[in-house]
This record gives sequence, C-alpha cells and structure tokens, in this order.
Amino acid sequence: MPVQSETRPVLHHPRLATTFCGVQHAASTPEAPIHEYRGIKYASVPARFRRSHLVTTLPPKTDASRYGPICPQLQKKCFEEELFGLGQADVPQQVLEQDEFECLNLNITCPAGLTSQSRVPVMLWVHGGGDRGYGSSWVYDGGSIVRKSMLIEKPVIVVTFNFRIGLFGFAASPLIQEDNAAAGDVGAGNYGLRDQRTAMKWIHRYIQDFGGDPGNVTLFGESSGAADILCHLLSNANEDRPLFHRAIVQSAIIDHSIPNVVSAGWHLSRVMGSLDVSTVAELRAVSCEKLVKNSCGSTLRAVDDGQFFLPDWRTHFLPEAPSHHHHPGLKPRAAPRGRSRSRTRPPVAKTPIHQPLIIGDTGSASLAWSLPASLWTSQAVVRRLNAICQSITDASLLLSAYDICLGTPDDEIVDRVLELIGDTRVAWPTECVAARARRRRAGTGVWRYVFDQDAPAGAGHKADLAYLFDTAPPPPASPPPSLDFCDSFDLDDDDDAHDRKFDSDGEDEWLQPSVDEWAYRRVRDTMQERWIAFAHGEAPWNPDKVYVFGPEGEVGERSSVIFESRRRRAVWTEALEPLGMQLVQKVGVELSRGPPIRGGQAKC
Repeated sequence: MPVQSETRPVLHHPRLATTFCGVQHAASTPEAPIHEYRGIKYASVPARFRRSHLVTTLPPKTDASRYGPICPQLQKKCFEEELFGLGQADVPQQVLEQDEFECLNLNITCPAGLTSQSRVPVMLWVHGGGDRGYGSSWVYDGGSIVRKSMLIEKPVIVVTFNFRIGLFGFAASPLIQEDNAAAGDVGAGNYGLRDQRTAMKWIHRYIQDFGGDPGNVTLFGESSGAADILCHLLSNANEDRPLFHRAIVQSAIIDHSIPNVVSAGWHLSRVMGSLDVSTVAELRAVSCEKLVKNSCGSTLRAVDDGQFFLPDWRTHFLPEAPSHHHHPGLKPRAAPRGRSRSRTRPPVAKTPIHQPLIIGDTGSASLAWSLPASLWTSQAVVRRLNAICQSITDASLLLSAYDICLGTPDDEIVDRVLELIGDTRVAWPTECVAARARRRRAGTGVWRYVFDQDAPAGAGHKADLAYLFDTAPPPPASPPPSLDFCDSFDLDDDDDAHDRKFDSDGEDEWLQPSVDEWAYRRVRDTMQERWIAFAHGEAPWNPDKVYVFGPEGEVGERSSVIFESRRRRAVWTEALEPLGMQLVQKVGVELSRGPPIRGGQAKC
C-alpha cells in the first residue's frame, strides 16, 4: 500500500516483493493529489524478433521516478511538434534512452491514497505514431485525466507504456517464422502487439496493489495505436482470455489488407538486401542504429500469421452491404504460406468477445499526409487513379465524387486529395467498423463520435489528443459567447443549424479565431468526462445518437442527419462502396505516399 514520504510517494508491492519510489505529479493540488510511478519494467525481450516475457520479479527497491528507455527509432523532427503544429520553444525537451531490450516499461498515474481495496478503473493508453513514438511522451501524460476523474468523483488510474515498433516490433518473413518455431515460438511478427498483450497481463496481475481494478480495464488509443486495439478485439487471445473490458478507438488507421507472412517477407528481404545479410542470425547481429536507418519509412504493422487473428477477422472491416463489383486488376488474396494453423487443420470460426466500444474519427485526420499530398498535381492524380483502378469507369466515379479533374487548379487539388485520403484511410473504414460492431452486438454497446474541433495551438492533425490529455499550450483567454450550445437538443428540423455561429449582436464572426479559452475548456472537459464515465461502465451518451466535439466548442448528441452532413456518407455509399474496401484502401495508401519519384525527385 502507498506511504507518503517527506520527498516522494513510496509504495510497497507485496506480489512483486518490491518498494516503488515514485514522484508527486506536477498536476497535483491539495484537492486532488496525484502520484506517478515511472519506468516500471513489465516484460523482457529474450532476443530480437522473439516474443517478450512477463516480468514477475523486481529488485527489493525500484526507482520509479524516471521514465524508462524507449524502442529505437529515428531522431528527426519532434513528433509532438508535428502533432499540434507547435514551435520548438513550445515543446518540452524530452530526451529518453533508446534500448530495444529494455524498452518494455510502463508508467502509472493514479490518485494518491489508494489501497489494494480501492479497485479503481484502469485506462491503458496505446500510443500511435507508426514507426515513431512512445508512451512516455509528454503528450500522453495522464495527470490531467486523473485530476479530472478525482474532481468529478469518478477516480481512474491512467497507464501509458512503451512497446516495440517498426521492424523491432513487426518484422516477419518465412525465415523468421522458421527461426521462431525452432525456439518454440509460434507465428511470426506482431511482437509489438504481443508486447501490448503482455502489458495487459502485467496489469491483470499487479495493478491491484496500486489501487486499480484488474477486472475493469479500458483500452484507449489513437491512429496506429487505435488500429492495434482493433487487432486485439479480433484476436484469438481475446476470445480465449479477454484482459480488457471495453475499448475507445480514436481515428484508427484501419488496414483491411494486412499482409501474410510471405508478403511481409518481401518487405523484409529488401531491408536485408540493403544490409547485405541473408540469415536471421546475421540480421540479429546488425546494430539497432543501423537497422533503424535502413528501415526508414517502414509502415509495417500487424501480420496475419495464421495464429494471432480470429479466422473471420477481415469481415469486421467490410461495409454492411459489400458490392460484388468486379475489378479485373485485383486478384483474390492468396492464402498464407508457411507454418500456420490454417494449413494444419481447418479453421474453426469463433464468436469474438464483444467488449463495449467507443469509436470515432477527426475531421483533420488526413493532415498526417499533408506533405506527400502537397506534391500532387491534378494531372498526376488523374493518371494515378486510372492506373490503380485499371478502369476508367471506376476512376471517373472517384474523380467525380471528389470534384477532381485535369483542370482542377493547383491551389485546390491538395485539399481535395486530402479529403479523398481521409475518407479512404480513416473516415469510411471507421464507419464500416462501427456499423459491423453494432450489428454483431445486436445494436447495443457501440458509441460513435466525430471530432471536428480545431487544435488549440494551430492546424494539428491530431487535435483530439490536445484536448483529451490537456498537455499542449492552451489558447489565450477570451470571454465566453453569450449563447451556449445545448448538449442534448436535436437539429433534425434544421440541417444547417449546426454550422451556424451564434452571436448576440448578429455580427459575422467568421474571421474570429476558431479556438478560444471557452471553446477549449468546453471540449476538453466534455471529452475527459465522457471517457472517464465510460471507464466506469456508464453509457457515455445515447447509442442511437452521434456525439460531436466541435467546431467552435460545440458538444453534444446529434442525429444521423447531422452526422451525414459532417461526413461524406452519401459519397461513401455512391463512390466508395461500389469499388470495395480493398481497392478503396489501395487508393488511399497510394495517394498518401505522394506522386512517384522520378529521377530522384518527386514530381510536383
């Protein structure tokens, strides 16, 4: 149980036979004292490209005052700076050690004074960023969420953690599969996903002595982290032994075309060729710095190795009424080769565990690909879509739906390409997953939201994180508007009302800043309160409604009519659904990479 020392909190953990020395969180107040325990090792890595093992013993005394190492990754422009559009002066300087074998550690932020009898709900954050990022980032600090939970008398514990990313976490090939099998490991790849699962096991065993409830764990994550949560929802392990009880999926980068081991091996073979190695043993001998450098730009994540996923997992990503439109250029995906359960015995369909789910997307999600999208011209986009679709009819359907043609002005083409990328990679796949999940849960247990509030510090493409964690610099103070939005009114009778600006003087406010202190606080408080209520097992809002966050501080439940005007649902039905998910996602991926490189330079 925790003991308050003169300098910092101390917690004796009987099951781990250790005493943790943590820190008092900077967000602590006399009304809401908060403790934090950092850098706790939850798993060990026996070797590169091997499954991690749960840590069950620690030294008698554990220094939990500092963040632990992170997975090796490129040291380039600050990831957080890109998140929120912040300048270098506004970004806290955080230099953490990189170590592929010691990076599996977690951080626990909790109300002070908890005991093993407190049984407080646990919220486990799965960070995004693809082949960059780490759970110990200042962006994901749980202090604000914990403080809010205490103030509204619904306390929670927030856990952030690091796991293996890039090739360290997701490399797969038949060679690695054979090497793993010889060592007693089944499958290949998905080491990062299995690290996450190991973190859940650690929480299940050990969080109670921090005051947490191992029987009440909520996963929440964003971007690639949100996609990882979907992978866990559709995993065999979750069906056999669920270790979390509900999930929040924020702007997931959903990939229906997850490769099998052979397809993933083609990517790894190119990396091995650049390193001049031919065996797994030689690849393990390559320094982590050299491996990171030579795998730059790797977006490999989950692998369908015949072991991790449920047999019918792909159907969860498809639209409700998939079109049978034929595309001669797309061949059916071949069955995975190599060692897999599907080759040794027929797969037995399982009914997945149906954990309650909050799922949504941000209107600015496509800004993550702003740089490559800015290189497109209208002529290049038309040519590329014709080549991808291998059908003038199909390509014309997309071009017409997004108002793209050979004559589209250069100052308009980028915005239209970003709309197409956002719909194909995030918004439409999110709606498909939500619809499928709702159907499989008999219409209950799924809550949909859209986040259209601008970032407080600028044009950040992950604005929801700024509000949820409340770690970015806040906007300048300003007086609240004279007419408040209502949280529960329905705008079915006036389709345009949600887009109006409310001004007591009736003056045009379009030139005013879209985010002020009032709007920021309103969206932040509402989002935190809804997420915390969900972690406590409450319905966050009416499941028949869509919850909106923004713009201009608007929050509340809205009808399907409003949702259709916030997102291009009619376009999805008319232009995307007939093409099928596989082709649509191929379009999104190709456009998000930018135009082909010619002569060493991207054609602008």
